[in-house]
Amino acid sequence: MSLVELHLALLTAGPAHGYDLKREYDAWFPDAKPLPFGQVYATLGRLVRDGLAEVVETRSEGGPERTVYTVTDAGRARLREWLAEPAPPAVSGTEDLVRKTVVALRTRDPDRPASAFVDDQRVAHLRRIRSLAAAAPAGPGEDLGSRLARRYAALHLDADLRWLDEAATALETRPRHPDQEGPR
Repeated sequence: MSLVELHLALLTAGPAHGYDLKREYDAWFPDAKPLPFGQVYATLGRLVRDGLAEVVETRSEGGPERTVYTVTDAGRARLREWLAEPAPPAVSGTEDLVRKTVVALRTRDPDRPASAFVDDQRVAHLRRIRSLAAAAPAGPGEDLGSRLARRYAALHLDADLRWLDEAATALETRPRHPDQEGPR
């Protein structure tokens, strides 16, 4: 995820302080991991350092001091360049799901076979898909961005489920004797 460009995008709505950006990010991506405040302020510091954003004021509204930021012309140009480049396909054998499945298979724990991990993972994925469906607001007032982000998550979970089905089938049909499996 490119936090620099996401912060720039959030700032295009107008000047804002870090709390506003975090709240807006969490609204834009309601099913993603919430953005930590420390990451927000660290990224804002880099944006200012690199001339992509600037401080427009520092104010205290009866609470802690808040610094208000705005995007610069250079920041808008950076955001346009980022949006013009297609995102690389996120196909990687280093995803946690793949790593854990391979580890479960290769470690051959007699108390917890790889098939148990695959079964538990399927249950977790199905629960998450159901929670995404239950969280979906219905009606014309639904935010299109949130709906698309939720749909993206559900489709990725569905693809993971199909891969888990293949893994389960492969585990059922693999040779049972360790010498028949080839090198480790």
